[in-house]
Amino acid sequence: MSNTDKIFGIHAVESVLSRNPQNVLQLFLLKNRKDKTLSKIETLANKAGIKCQSMDRKKMDERVHGNHQGVIAEVKIADSVMNESELLEMARDREDLRLLILDGVTDPHNLGACIRTAEAAGVDAIVLPKDRSASMNATVRKVACGAAENVPLVKVTNLARYIKQLKDEYVWIIGTAGEAETSIYQTKPPKKLAIVMGAEGTGMRRLTRENCDELVYIPMAGSVSSLNVSVATGVCLFECVRQSEL
Repeated sequence: MSNTDKIFGIHAVESVLSRNPQNVLQLFLLKNRKDKTLSKIETLANKAGIKCQSMDRKKMDERVHGNHQGVIAEVKIADSVMNESELLEMARDREDLRLLILDGVTDPHNLGACIRTAEAAGVDAIVLPKDRSASMNATVRKVACGAAENVPLVKVTNLARYIKQLKDEYVWIIGTAGEAETSIYQTKPPKKLAIVMGAEGTGMRRLTRENCDELVYIPMAGSVSSLNVSVATGVCLFECVRQSEL
């Protein structure tokens, strides 16, 4: 099952044209703008047999909320890249696995940034609760810069219960919490791992926290008490990447 959505911005549209041009239904470029960036997008579209349509700035501004940078694509979007059972099967079959679990990240910019970071860190799938997460809208996809089409997203009905199911498949669950006693740099993550990041401000919910195998914190040297969730996600994921390469 799929629906349509709008993707806008240079990097987001270029990414979908490079990786999944078959999903592009329509492409709109700013009228009378001629530069190398849009020429590259037009070349990619021509290679894929996609007709570019010119549109004036006022109409483009009306179509999307955000900085479209002179390019908007209407694309087919899959409702669900991977379901709960498929991820559990992957966890059962794999000896190494890296997952990101986002418990209540409701800001679209933060969600997009987390997805982009996860893709860069080689995450196999991202788990989200169905009822406490930002929707996969155009803003998320623009911030993710194409990563949303590459990392499977798994939306689950009951996050605490699903974490228990992952644990049954020997996935080690590491949650992040400011009051934890172990630093992310002191832990030794195993090959089958899920990192849990909590909501902006409030952190993980109680049941999510109680189902973690281990809680860690990020050492802070400055005066601020916490990091933006997407920044914290990057710190934790890439520390796991570093340790896996030792």
